Parts: sequence; structure tokens; C-alpha cells
Amino acid sequence: MKRNIRSYLGQRPVIEEGGFIDPCATVIGEVHLARKVSVWPGAIIRGDVNRIEIGEGSNVQDGSMLHVTHKRSDDPEGAPLVIGRNVTIGHNVTLHGCTLGDEVLVGIGSIVLDRAVVGSRVLIGAGSLVPPGKRLESGYLYLGNPVKQVRALTERELAFFEYSALHYQRLADNHQQSLAADEAENSL
Repeated sequence: MKRNIRSYLGQRPVIEEGGFIDPCATVIGEVHLARKVSVWPGAIIRGDVNRIEIGEGSNVQDGSMLHVTHKRSDDPEGAPLVIGRNVTIGHNVTLHGCTLGDEVLVGIGSIVLDRAVVGSRVLIGAGSLVPPGKRLESGYLYLGNPVKQVRALTERELAFFEYSALHYQRLADNHQQSLAADEAENSL
């Protein structure tokens, strides 16, 4: 049994075809990882008190922490975490009970909090804080603590979303092959 991928109260993570979870990452509970999602060393995805959904081709980089807000009588939905397709979540990012659209890049060390809604094709600069309930409009760069809309994204920045997602998909395939080779070598 892989101890880094585990059930919680009968909810087992679902990892679709081509998904890569590094052996040093942790995925717990009601988590759905679509096709070709990659989760890198030290990342923690904890769906113990609500659901987490990560869309096709997205990546969760090293040291990131993804969690949710629990359901309760005065808040029956709580705050699940929903991430769109081809999203890049940089190193040491914290996402908590928020929603990210498709083709978003969350810069290193950023924090996105409960019920924040990030539109598609948004770039959140490194070290930024998206406060609870904030809405980020599609097609813009956001920076700061708290974030502020800085400017419209350039064509080059817009093209980078797909490039980044595909890069991490290729990297995950390479790591998967290396792990398989190591396992085969160690079993001799």
C-alpha cells in the first residue's frame, strides 16, 4: 500500500490515467485528480473535510499545500477546492477552499484563500495574497499583498499557460519512467 495516497473516512483519492504523484507527496481523502495531473515532492493535498478537484493537465509543485473548509450546519457546502485545466501551481503555494479557472499560473509562495474565485488565464505573481472572497478577472496579472490587478496579460504570457502545463506533463512522464527503472533495478 502506498502510504502517501490514502483514504479518509471511506473517501479514497481518484487518480486518472497518466497522473503522477511523487512518492514524497501526500494525497488524502476526497480528491479527484484528472488525467495527466502531476503532484511534486513535498506537496500535500488534503481532502479530509471537503472535496478537492484538480483538472486535466494541471500541476502542483514542490511544497504546496492544498486544503478546504469543512461543511457545517450554517455553511452546508463549506469551501471545496476546485482547480481547472492546465493550471500551474508554483512551489510553496497555499490554496485553501478557493476556485481557479483554466490556464492559471499561481506564482511561488502565493496564498489563495477561501471562496476566492480566480478566472481563467490569470497570472498571480510570486508571493501574492488573494484574500477570502476576492474575484480575479480573466486575462490579467495580479500582484501584491493583497493582490491588485496590474495589467492585461501579453500574448507571450497567455501562450505560457499551455507551455507550462505541457512542460510539467512531459517532466512527470520522465519522472514516472525513472521511478519505474529504479524499482526494477532495486528488485534484482
